[in-house]
Amino acid sequence: MSQLKKIAFKLNGKEVQVEVAPRELLIHTLREKLMQTGSHIGCETSHCGACTVDLDGHSVKSCTVLSVQCDGAEMLTVEGLEQSGVLHAVQQAFHEAHGLQCGFCTPGMVTRAYRLLKENPNPTEQEIRHGIAGNLCRCTGYQNIVKAVQLAAQRLATETA
Repeated sequence: MSQLKKIAFKLNGKEVQVEVAPRELLIHTLREKLMQTGSHIGCETSHCGACTVDLDGHSVKSCTVLSVQCDGAEMLTVEGLEQSGVLHAVQQAFHEAHGLQCGFCTPGMVTRAYRLLKENPNPTEQEIRHGIAGNLCRCTGYQNIVKAVQLAAQRLATETA
């Protein structure tokens, strides 16, 4: 039997401590131990992106990251984007531009779009499509997802101006 290890990291702005098995995947720690169920388990092979979270300023697929690797890290999930009952501009844009259909890919797509806009605040359509290429959507055809990211970029630019 594997020895559990206590790790600590900042999750959505709050310090958390949790005991994990050495080979435990981050997606399972988030969903089963920390009750952050926004990130979805899709393919478990890093192909779909439904489990995407922001880890130390980078988009990562939490189905391929061991929880023990996150000790001391700073992490943001889709739940952490909303602040005091107010949706983040990316979340609001996905809602308004109908950037979702069944919703399964949405948490990972929103989290990836958040990081994309941090890296490139004014992306072209081609840059958006390239930036979200690691996140698959089986329903929307991506057009409204791209529109949502463009809308979020406009709103974020207005907020910082």
